Amino acid sequence: MECISTESRKHCTCTYTDCNRRGNCCKCITYHQQKGEIPGCLFTPEGERTYDRSRSNFAKDWNL
Repeated sequence: MECISTESRKHCTCTYTDCNRRGNCCKCITYHQQKGEIPGCLFTPEGERTYDRSRSNFAKDWNL
């Protein structure tokens, strides 16, 4: 499956606009997975804005 970043960018909820992976879901997910993190798009808007992509912050964000 091809990752089309021009289409994904329209729907990307990440607020870190300087990131070169922003809008390219395939690269973003791979990057965060390799670091043991969760991509910002899976957080609530408030949780995403913390830029803390840790699993513990994800659980806290969603009250898990």
